[in-house]
Amino acid sequence: MILQANKISKSFRNGQKALLVFKDISLKINRGDLITITGSSGSGKSTLLNILGTLDKPDSGSLLINGKEVKTLSSNEISKIRNTQLGFVFQFHHLLPEFTAIENVLIPNQIKGGVTNTRKGVDLLGYMGLLNRLDHYPSQLSGGERLRVAVVRALINDPILIMADEPTGNLDKKNSEEVINLIFKLQKEQGSSLIIVTHDNSIATQCNQTIKLDNGMIV
Repeated sequence: MILQANKISKSFRNGQKALLVFKDISLKINRGDLITITGSSGSGKSTLLNILGTLDKPDSGSLLINGKEVKTLSSNEISKIRNTQLGFVFQFHHLLPEFTAIENVLIPNQIKGGVTNTRKGVDLLGYMGLLNRLDHYPSQLSGGERLRVAVVRALINDPILIMADEPTGNLDKKNSEEVINLIFKLQKEQGSSLIIVTHDNSIATQCNQTIKLDNGMIV
């Protein structure tokens, strides 16, 4: 088991009131799992993903990654887990505009330290059909190309868990299918797990588990 969440709850303050997002959510993720998080808009899907990825903190409950209780770790230790064990893909990509495709891809590798694996970055971008886009800046890439760069950036450090938040939300059907198929293929080849927030039922049918949030609970 690579991740275990035990009775995590989250709420946000709205003036004097607390808005409950979800309560006592528990789940386990094993090596190689393909999991989707679904639910209506505002059901807390992205918030749950952010907590599982240590980008946000729950109000209560515990989160273990590779057997380590996250709330007992220092901020530096948590940052190291994000960099070396988790890979993130967001709907809006968050590529740095002043860096080229290959430079964006290699940023997590450089943060990790040691020898920068440029060859691997080039190979993965080539796998994604972007061999002729290595030196292009994000503004020179299409939406689908930017997403492919973001996927490679998420995979460059061989994470044990890939987390994707509506990654194809801004793509047309053809590009969406191509990118998702590549994500699944690379995930399988690397032996990592994948948890993906999506409204797309065709994506959910390719996964072995679906977590549906409704009224703050898993249904």
